[in-house]
Amino acid sequence: MSRAPDQRRKANRLAKESSPYLLQHAHNPVDWFPWGQEAFDEARRRNVPIFLSIGYSTCYWCHVMERESFESEDIAALMNREFVCVKVDREERPDLDDVYMAATQMTTGHGGWPMSVFLEPEQVRPFYCGTYFPPEERGGMRSFPQILGAIAAAWKERREQVVQQSETLANAVREHLGRQSAAVPVGLAQVSQAAQTLLRMLDRVNGGFGSAPKFPQPVFLELLLDVREAAADEETKSAADAAIRLTLDKMACGGMHDQVGGGFHRYSVDEKWLVPHFEKMLYDNAQLAALYARAAALYGDPFYERVARRTVEYVLREMTQGSGAFFSAQDAEVDGREGLNYLWTASELGATLSEADGRFALKVYGVDQGTNFRDPHHPEAPAANVLFLAGRPEGLVRELGTDVTELWARIDAINDTLYRARLKRKQPRLDDKVIAGWNGIMIGALARSSVWLKEPRYARAASRAATFVMERMRNREGHLLRTSRGEGAGAARIEGVLEDYAFVIDGLLALHVAIEKSTEVCESVEFHEPLTAARELMARAQSLFGSPDGGFFDTRADQADLFVRARSTHDGAMASGSSVMLANLAELHELTGDGGYRDAARSCLMSVSGAIAESPVGTANAVRTLLRMVQSGVVTDGGEETRAEAARERFTPVEIFATEERVAVGRDRPASLRLVLKIADGYHINAADPGAEGLVGLRVWVVNGGGIAAYADYPKGEGYGERGELRVHRGSVEFDVAVEQVGDITGQPLLAVTFQACTDRECLAPMTAELAVAIDAEQ
Repeated sequence: MSRAPDQRRKANRLAKESSPYLLQHAHNPVDWFPWGQEAFDEARRRNVPIFLSIGYSTCYWCHVMERESFESEDIAALMNREFVCVKVDREERPDLDDVYMAATQMTTGHGGWPMSVFLEPEQVRPFYCGTYFPPEERGGMRSFPQILGAIAAAWKERREQVVQQSETLANAVREHLGRQSAAVPVGLAQVSQAAQTLLRMLDRVNGGFGSAPKFPQPVFLELLLDVREAAADEETKSAADAAIRLTLDKMACGGMHDQVGGGFHRYSVDEKWLVPHFEKMLYDNAQLAALYARAAALYGDPFYERVARRTVEYVLREMTQGSGAFFSAQDAEVDGREGLNYLWTASELGATLSEADGRFALKVYGVDQGTNFRDPHHPEAPAANVLFLAGRPEGLVRELGTDVTELWARIDAINDTLYRARLKRKQPRLDDKVIAGWNGIMIGALARSSVWLKEPRYARAASRAATFVMERMRNREGHLLRTSRGEGAGAARIEGVLEDYAFVIDGLLALHVAIEKSTEVCESVEFHEPLTAARELMARAQSLFGSPDGGFFDTRADQADLFVRARSTHDGAMASGSSVMLANLAELHELTGDGGYRDAARSCLMSVSGAIAESPVGTANAVRTLLRMVQSGVVTDGGEETRAEAARERFTPVEIFATEERVAVGRDRPASLRLVLKIADGYHINAADPGAEGLVGLRVWVVNGGGIAAYADYPKGEGYGERGELRVHRGSVEFDVAVEQVGDITGQPLLAVTFQACTDRECLAPMTAELAVAIDAEQ
C-alpha cells in the first residue's frame, strides 16, 4: 500500500479525479496532470516533453517509485521544471497502456509497471521508454534523476533527432498493433496445434504452463476443456484431463489460493503455486470461479465445487458494492509490506486457535514443515508462512484418519476463526472503482456457475450487476462507460473500449442462458431481457469498433489522443476484445438463428485467421470459437487441401531456427542461444541497422510477458543499393542472442524476431515471428 498522502501539501490536479490510483498521487509534490488536452496544451506552450507514468493501484513497484521518487521534493522539482508530468491509471485507459507498452517492449525488450515513457508534445509519440527507475544508481541501473537530466538535455540540444526517433518508434508501434494479417484458411489443424503446444508447455510436476512465476491462465485450461469434450479418441481426452486436473489441483492446494478467505491471488512467484504475489484481481477470480465450476460439473469433483463456491463467496463478500456491482482489486501490501494481512506464524496460529485446532492447522496448512515466506524487500522482517493445503482431501483424510465431511467441517470452523482474526489486522487497500468489462466477466462467471453448480443465487447476483452496468454505466447516447466510482448519479466516466462491450455482451448472453435453463432463476432475477440488451450492445459495438473486413478495432475511430488504432488479437490474462466478440457473434447466432450473426461471425473469424495461423496458443480464445464453429457447421474444416492452401497463403521468405528449445535464466544468470535465419532465393532482409530511415531492421525482442530482455549480437550485413549505402542479409545469417532476467517475470515471455523482407523490386510488410523457445526462471 502506498503511504497516506501528505495532506499538508497542496493538492495537484489529480485530486479532481475518481481513480483510486490517481488519487494516491494527488498530494505528491509532482505537478501531475491527468491525461488530456490540458496537459498537451501546457507541454506545447512550454515546448517541453511529456513524462507519462502509467500504473495501477495494486502495483507494488508503482508504490515503491512513488515513495522513492514522486514523494521526493528534489526529484519532483526536476520533473516539474523540465517536463509536463502526466499520470494514467492503466485500468481506466487500457488503450493507452497497450500503445505505450508496445513501445516500451520494442525499445527495451521487456515491459512492466510503473511504465515511464517520454513523449514529444505535438503528437504524443514516445521517444524514450522504461519502467521502474530507482532514485539513485543501483545494480547497473541509472538513477531516475540521471534519466530525467539526460532526456531534458537531449530535447534541448538534439530535438530534431528526438522527434525523428519518436516517428520511427511510432511507425513500429503502428505496424505492430495496427497490422492486419491476410486472411487464411484455418480449421482443426490450428486447434490441434494449440492443444499440443499447451501439452508440451505443461509443467508435469506442478501443473501450469512454463516455470516461475506461474500465472493461472484460465483461457488455456478452457481451451483444453473444449478440446477434451470434442475429442473422439481416448488418448486426447486422457492427455487433456491429466493437464487440466494436475493444474487445477495444484492451484487449489497452493498458497496462491487464499485458503482462509477464499479467492485467488494474482500469481505465484514460484513454480509450485506456493508463495503468491498477494494482490487480488476481479478478473482473475471471475475466470477461475467459472473454470472450477465447469470442471466440477464435468468431473463430478466436490473439491473443485468447493473451490468455485468459496471463490464466488469471496467476491460477493469483499468485492461487491451495495448496488451489486463489483470492485476491481485488492492491494498486495499493507504498510509497504507484501502480504502482511495474509501471513501467519506458528505462534500466531497457536494464540488464535484452541490447542487441538492449532495442532490440526499446523498439519493441514503445512506450517509444521517450517516457514516458507520472507519478504524480499524487507529481509529484516521475521520469516512467516503462506498457508497451503498439504494435498487433495482424499489424501488428507487418509493421513488424518477422518472422513471428507468431518475434514471440511473442521477446516471451515478453523478458517472462520482465522478470518475473523485477520479482519482485525490492517487491511489491504481496496480499489473500489467499477470497470464495465471486468463486471461483464464476473456476470458471465456467476451466470455460468449458477447453471453448473445449480445455484440460482449466483444468477441473481449476476442480474443485479447487469442492472447496474446497463442502467448506470451508459451515457445519453446509450454507449457504455468504462469506469464508475461511487453510487451517485454521474459517477460513471470514460468512454468504453471494445473489451468493455465484448465482456458485458458475454455476461448478458450467459445470464440469458441461465434464465432459460431455470424457472427459479427466471422468476427471481431483476434483469429479464439480457438477450435484447446484448443484441443492442452488439449493434453499437459493430458501429463503433467494426472494421471493413468484419473484425474489430480496440478503440473508437474518433479518439484523437491515440496515434494508432490498435487491433489486438492476443489472449493473455484476459481474452482479447476481438476474440470475445467472435465468440459473442457465434453465440448470438446459436441463440437467435439470425443469419446475420452467422455471417458476421464468419467474417470476424477470417479477420483474425492470420493471427490464429501465426500463433494458435497466443489466440487461444479465438481458437475455442473456431472449434465451436467447425463443430456446429458454421464453417468447414477443409482437411489437408485447406491446410496446404493455408500454408501457401502464410508463405514467409524467412525460416528461423533456434539451437535451444528451452533456456533457464535467473538474476545475474543470463542464458544464450544461437539463431539461424534462412532467407529464400530472390529475397533479402534488412540488417539491424539498415542504413536508412523508414526501413524496419532485424530485431529480437520479448513478447507476451515482462521481466525478460533479449540482446543480440547482430551481424553488420552486406552493402546494398546503388552506392552500397544500405545493409542487408541474403541467403543465411547466424547470430547469438543473450536472454536476461531484468525484473519480476510476468506473463509467459516468448522470444520474437521482427524482420522486413524485400526483393529487388518491392518490400513486404514487416513480419514478427514468435519462437517456440520456452523461457524458464532458474531455481
